[in-house]
Amino acid sequence: MTAFALSSAAAADEKVRELQARIREMQSTRLTGRTIATSPMFAGILPDGMLRAGAAYSVLGSTTLAMAMLATPSAAGSWCAVVGVPEFGAEAAAAAGIVLDRLVLVPRPGPDWLAVTAALVDVLPLVVLKPAARISDGDVGRLAARLRKREATLIALGDWPGSEASLTLERTEWEGLGVGSGLLTGRRVAVSVESRGRPVRSRWIRLPTPLDRREAGSPVAVPDLGAGMAPVALLHDPPDSRAG
Repeated sequence: MTAFALSSAAAADEKVRELQARIREMQSTRLTGRTIATSPMFAGILPDGMLRAGAAYSVLGSTTLAMAMLATPSAAGSWCAVVGVPEFGAEAAAAAGIVLDRLVLVPRPGPDWLAVTAALVDVLPLVVLKPAARISDGDVGRLAARLRKREATLIALGDWPGSEASLTLERTEWEGLGVGSGLLTGRRVAVSVESRGRPVRSRWIRLPTPLDRREAGSPVAVPDLGAGMAPVALLHDPPDSRAG
């Protein structure tokens, strides 16, 4: 064997060792990555029982379920943003337990919805997005890298390539109704979850109601949006990066 051949073989071995080291580092990062405060109701549903920073999740068939995923992180002090969901109202968000003082709404981002989402991921730990169009694999990869770098979490309403888990609302049952009368006191939903490397599983969970929060002593009143200071930062148009 010539010296050139020996040198090439050594270089190849070194490259393999380098790639193996990078793979081990990536796996270690994923396994020990930072987690986010998550409601106990998701303990038996989400992988590892909680939301993970740097990951993307998809929710199909329910905006209310996405709200429930935001409630505990929001109450724990996290800022949240909701992009491209005009039906996501401040009153419903407050009733779900989301702190309006730390909520940014961009109901109609227009064709720049992906750029707006990327900009919010840079500064906020939790972003809910309803994609306005199909996203390319390249854009998915770039946004995924951004999520990992910023340790932000994306919750997409609809299918999202490469998501950590996909939650689908399969069935809803309301509680409190008698035979044609009574007051609604709760809502149970059947949620199926598909995640990488695990079989599809389903579970019933009870979504909290404003009554639950009132009985627990937590405020549920919605601040007066016309009282001078709106608790929600509402952005109708994408931010202009050229603005001074």
